Amino acid sequence: MRVVTESHQLAIIINRRAADVYAYASDPGHLPEWAAGLAGSIDFVDGQWIADTSMGRIFVVMVGQNEFGVLDHFVTLPDGHMVYNPMRVTSIGESSEVVFSLRRETGMSDDVFAADVAAVRSDLVSLKTILERQAHN
Repeated sequence: MRVVTESHQLAIIINRRAADVYAYASDPGHLPEWAAGLAGSIDFVDGQWIADTSMGRIFVVMVGQNEFGVLDHFVTLPDGHMVYNPMRVTSIGESSEVVFSLRRETGMSDDVFAADVAAVRSDLVSLKTILERQAHN
């Protein structure tokens, strides 16, 4: 069993209402558009979201739709290990904040963790860019 040894929160402000951000980000079909670190492509097959990644085939399970902005998701890696990813969108007036908690597990090197932090940060910037661009179209 892998043990979490560190947690790093990454946050971004998006100039869109929280409901709009949640509606977009809670749809796993949108992951390839903004979460390049997670999915190059994703399909819904036999009741499961299956993504092809540089690591191989992974399975993504999002928590159910909710009124609290919870976007938590579980990713099952090709080796069968499941990673829990806490994520939230909250309202800041007409804007929103998205917070992703990245967890470092036992045995993860500094370089690998730093690369994960950079990948999640890039994904959040992509999410912001897409949603703010949609607002102007």
